[in-house]
Amino acid sequence: MKKLLLSIVAVAGLVYGANAQTEKGKIILGGNVGFNSTKVEGAAKSDLSFSVVPSVGYFVSDNFAIGTGVGYTYNKEVSDNNLNQAFKVAPFGRYYIGLSDQFKFFGQLSVPMEFGNNKVVDAQGNVGAKYATTTSIGVNVAPGFAFFPTKRIGIEVSVNGLGYNNLKVKNEITGGEATANSFGLEADTFAPKLGVQFHF
Repeated sequence: MKKLLLSIVAVAGLVYGANAQTEKGKIILGGNVGFNSTKVEGAAKSDLSFSVVPSVGYFVSDNFAIGTGVGYTYNKEVSDNNLNQAFKVAPFGRYYIGLSDQFKFFGQLSVPMEFGNNKVVDAQGNVGAKYATTTSIGVNVAPGFAFFPTKRIGIEVSVNGLGYNNLKVKNEITGGEATANSFGLEADTFAPKLGVQFHF
């Protein structure tokens, strides 16, 4: 009888732990880090890009969190004679639907924004003067699944989903401005994003 009672308490604790991760008042910490280096044949230096965008969210109600990511992106293309660096802000809203004690489906709506500049890069990789400012604003809807092996960790798999982006590049030398709008569905199940979120 004592073993049965302890087993029931342990199972109840696991269920409570899984559900408590997305309840009102909890905090979620995560973000993304990316790095890529590409050597183009004939170029003296490699192209280099990296980004660091930590994020934090707060559950305003059970299963619904709002938050933002704030970070920096850097993309130096020696092969294209261009360096783009930008400050990034990505507010989001995320809603979880419980599938079982440890598995939840989620949908996330985010509005990523980047404010940066372009600089000239010579064939040896030396950075020159700024010649343009850039502004990028988008909207993205991304579905995913979260697995909670413990009460503080969520392992997530998601795809990009449906997205829209508006990019404006203002040339500071000529005064001209170019705008590009893109809209698409990018649900590539063969290249999902894998992430870890921490719940407190």
